Amino acid sequence: MCVHGILRRSSSFNTGRIEHLYQNPQAHTEGNMKLHYGDLTDSTCLVKIINQVKPTEIYNLGAQSHVKISFELAEYTANVDGVGTLRLLDAIKTCGLTNSVKFYQASTSELYGKVQEIPQKETTPFYPRSPYGAAKLYAYWIVVNFREAYNMFAVNGILFNHESPRRGSNFVTRKISRSVAKIHLGQLESFSLGNLDSKRDWGHANDYVEAMWLMLQQEEPEDFVIATGEVHSVREFVEKAFKRVGKTIVWDGKDEKEVGRCQETGVVHVKVDPKYFRPTEVDYLQGDSTKAYQKMGWKPKVTFEELVKEMVDADIELMKKNPNA
Repeated sequence: MCVHGILRRSSSFNTGRIEHLYQNPQAHTEGNMKLHYGDLTDSTCLVKIINQVKPTEIYNLGAQSHVKISFELAEYTANVDGVGTLRLLDAIKTCGLTNSVKFYQASTSELYGKVQEIPQKETTPFYPRSPYGAAKLYAYWIVVNFREAYNMFAVNGILFNHESPRRGSNFVTRKISRSVAKIHLGQLESFSLGNLDSKRDWGHANDYVEAMWLMLQQEEPEDFVIATGEVHSVREFVEKAFKRVGKTIVWDGKDEKEVGRCQETGVVHVKVDPKYFRPTEVDYLQGDSTKAYQKMGWKPKVTFEELVKEMVDADIELMKKNPNA
């Protein structure tokens, strides 16, 4: 079996997170992974790649996926995350592969935004609160439409936040684990965050990728919510991460004057910076993946504690090797 991927052309290396999948990582020699230059904004290249590869499964994980940045790059986000999904589906149709390709769309808990019920499940009404959420809403419905109009095996995985040591460094969980690692190694004194009281349902990417694969192995194409059902605040993530390196964080002040200091030393390690607040906030996300358990036997294996521990430990190793990583 061979896995093909689409790679955006960039003037700097952008394959850091998949380096280990090369047959020879030093020389970037391809083995069972073949990369093709392409872009979700370029329908011609998508038709060309799909026609050449003739895949049996397509996982559309490509997106401008940073919620805060989507407010500044709203049109680009709509183009890639919304219309990009349509371009892929259309390319499958153009290549005459409607009946042979199984298509997975990375939907998101951000579709629920200003939540209409707790917890959120497949039937919960959507209320996106960002250009990212709105673009993903179009993608969700265009997938449903292609499934119903052309009988295509196309599904939406409505995945709640999933993390790992490979998470991008400007996402809050990774920002915390990196900063805690640097503070632990004496490379940094403090860092700033936005809304400490945002509550999220955080799981491990490993578990969630298994769920994605399972969706394409079902008899019938159906949409699924994938989540742990457990909720934690950003504040809790900070406390757990510092606990891992033997520090207890105590909070002083309120709103943007709030700081987190080390109980043991009195040093301020965490500050709040309003520049990280979103224009419209999503306060509370909690998923109900009962359907995934009942129909696919899926449930998460990695706990919140294990996730935080793994991310902090990985970043300590990384910063030891390269403080500028």
